Amino acid sequence: MSNKRILIVEDELSIAELERDYLEINDFDVVIETNGREGLETALKETFDLYILDVMLPDVDGFEICRSIREVKNTPVIMVTARKDDIDKIRGLGLGADDYVTKPFSPSELIARVKAHLARYDRLVSSQPENDIIEIRGLKIDKTARRVFINGEEKQFTTKEFDLLTFLAANPNHVYSKEELFREIWNMDSIGDIATVTVHIKKIREKIEFNTSKPQYIETIWGVGYRFKV
Repeated sequence: MSNKRILIVEDELSIAELERDYLEINDFDVVIETNGREGLETALKETFDLYILDVMLPDVDGFEICRSIREVKNTPVIMVTARKDDIDKIRGLGLGADDYVTKPFSPSELIARVKAHLARYDRLVSSQPENDIIEIRGLKIDKTARRVFINGEEKQFTTKEFDLLTFLAANPNHVYSKEELFREIWNMDSIGDIATVTVHIKKIREKIEFNTSKPQYIETIWGVGYRFKV
């Protein structure tokens, strides 16, 4: 089986090369682009198993690249930045990024995140049961095709949005904490940020709820977590 291919879009060549060296030691095939526009073209033209995107890039920033990838692919995306503002993290996750790493970071941490996201993605795409459909009050989730419909209209979901919605809908009326959902969907206990859960719940509600301030599907149980109401 061929090695996993990873695209690094990073304008600081020394950082990109360090990331590449550690990834290659771990048997990944790596392509580097140091310009945002060229990185976007490569991302959309070629096939990769994971993307590592710097936020601040010449011509086209990492947010725009992430947005464009998410329009056509569910492949895992890890955003990298030197900025520590929460608003950047929320924006990246809201655009469909699976993870967010702040510089400086240890190469071993990056490798751990890459492996975790790839393993999770592989399990999800390879273990979907056939003809497995969830239908609840106008919401239809086709787990095999990984498609979601609201009253017959298809809605586009990122990988993690789909996984989170499907998990909650498959376990209705059970209250899950953010920590439990993070472990279940992101499969990481010690790395990551559980704020990711809140961001993804918000994006899911925007797509399936008629009124996000009065959700009929995913309820917030204050001080505890979230519940899919049936």
